[in-house]
Amino acid sequence: MASDEFRKRTFEFGVCCVRVVETLPKTMTAQTIGKQFLRAATSVGENYRAAQRGRSRADFIAKMGIVEEECDESLYWIDVLVELGLAKPHLIARLRKEADEIIAIVVSSIKTARRNTNFQK
Repeated sequence: MASDEFRKRTFEFGVCCVRVVETLPKTMTAQTIGKQFLRAATSVGENYRAAQRGRSRADFIAKMGIVEEECDESLYWIDVLVELGLAKPHLIARLRKEADEIIAIVVSSIKTARRNTNFQK
C-alpha cells in the first residue's frame, strides 16, 4: 500500500472514531472512556505522519511501534464501549475491522524495515 493511501486511511480511521465518540451517551463513564478512545484513535494517524517524517530507519520503526500500540489501545476501548453497551456493535464493527487491518499493515511494515536495516549492515 502506498504511504499516501495509508496516511489517508489512518486519518479516516481517526475521523470515524471521533464520530462514534460524538454519539456516546453524555454520562460520566461514557465520556471518560470516549476521551481515552478519542486520544488513542486520533493518534494513530498523527503518529503515522510522524513516522513518515522519521529522521532514520530506527526512528521510523520506533514511531510505527507507537502507531501499533495506539491502534491496539483503540481496539481495547472499542471492546469496552461495546461490553458496557455504550456503543452499538453494528456501528463499531467496521472500526474494529479497520483497526485490525491497520495493525496488520503496521506490523508488516515494521518487520520489513527491520529486515532491511539488518540487510544493509
